[in-house]
Amino acid sequence: MQKIVIATSGASGVNLGLKALELLPDGIDKHFIMSKNSKIVLDKEMGITNHDNENISASIASGSFGVDAMIIAPCSMNTLAKVACGISDNLITRTAAVMIKEQKKLILAPREMPFSAIALENMQKLATLGVIIAPPVMAYYSKQQTLDEMENFIVGKWFDLLGIENNLYKRWE
Repeated sequence: MQKIVIATSGASGVNLGLKALELLPDGIDKHFIMSKNSKIVLDKEMGITNHDNENISASIASGSFGVDAMIIAPCSMNTLAKVACGISDNLITRTAAVMIKEQKKLILAPREMPFSAIALENMQKLATLGVIIAPPVMAYYSKQQTLDEMENFIVGKWFDLLGIENNLYKRWE
């Protein structure tokens, strides 16, 4: 069974991370981490293993647990910088470090704009290491009409990067 970690950091755009989590297909072992500013308890409501971000000894923080991929959406500039510098002071950054170490897919969805030169430098460094930088950027060819359709497009693109089949948006014809 494929194991996917979804993490949310920062406040703006948390709904995209939650939507990605919600739309992951059945048959995937789902794990979830929220930063301390997120106060929703999901483990009982959605059948998801919700990890305490302060518990850096959680199963997903070990390469031997075998996580296949991780998405951090949204990814705050603070979390991005920590991952770029190898700082593993919470479960989100520790799991991201394991993904890099184990050469597994790691998608970061930075949420701020415009990007500062420092943020771009951190993104470039991570991209060089194989991390996928995929901010929530719209494309208009699928003709989204609602916020829900726009979010589906973004989540669908992330799933495409992970090889997860989906019909969340109209594809280019």
